[in-house]
Amino acid sequence: MNIRDKFPIDKWDFKSESILADLPQAVYEMLTVHMSEQVYRKNEQLFREGTYPSGIFYITKGKVKKYKVDKDGKEKIIYIANSGQLIGYHAVLSEDRYPDSATAMEESAIAFIPREDFLNTLDHSPLLNNRLLKTLSHEFAVLANSLTISARKTVRERLALQLIIIREKYKVNHVEGMPIEIDISREDLASLVGTARENVVRVLTEFKEHDILETKGRKIIIKDVSQLISIANYK
Repeated sequence: MNIRDKFPIDKWDFKSESILADLPQAVYEMLTVHMSEQVYRKNEQLFREGTYPSGIFYITKGKVKKYKVDKDGKEKIIYIANSGQLIGYHAVLSEDRYPDSATAMEESAIAFIPREDFLNTLDHSPLLNNRLLKTLSHEFAVLANSLTISARKTVRERLALQLIIIREKYKVNHVEGMPIEIDISREDLASLVGTARENVVRVLTEFKEHDILETKGRKIIIKDVSQLISIANYK
């Protein structure tokens, strides 16, 4: 089933992977002339809120959570970035500190593009400028959707919605007919939903009882995404 036939998934995806897709060779070479890549371990931090950026990050493989930490040290996940996506460019564009933190959720291969190369390429490429502007505008709409949902949806509805969104992120290289396993801690899932861990566990148990999903340790396998779409009650 194509999720887009039943659910507007694009309203919840930042789409930053489109920024670098099929760039002219000269532009791509200018951007990546000093690019380096390293492997980040699970839970290894890429950057921390409040620090100054020295470049941008391109996820070649893996997943990264972007989050803020409150005064009590509790994380609030803003977004999960996937393979092919850029992160960290907002702070470079605004010439300001990072507004959030980023940490690898699993072992991830991530390329680093120095700030100077990124800005120099922007100066020489109207195409890259236009793509960034379009992406930033779309991200604003995604964040507005998220704020609206947080304000008026129940925990059950919000969890269903987040499971739909995360399921799509784990479909990279998915083989049709094979189950899609979501590998995420209950703490991170609770942070995304905006509730306590025990509430997430309780609702997941309910979903299991209704045969909507199954769990294997921390892994979640969605068996009936149509039921989740109905529960999410997105209009």
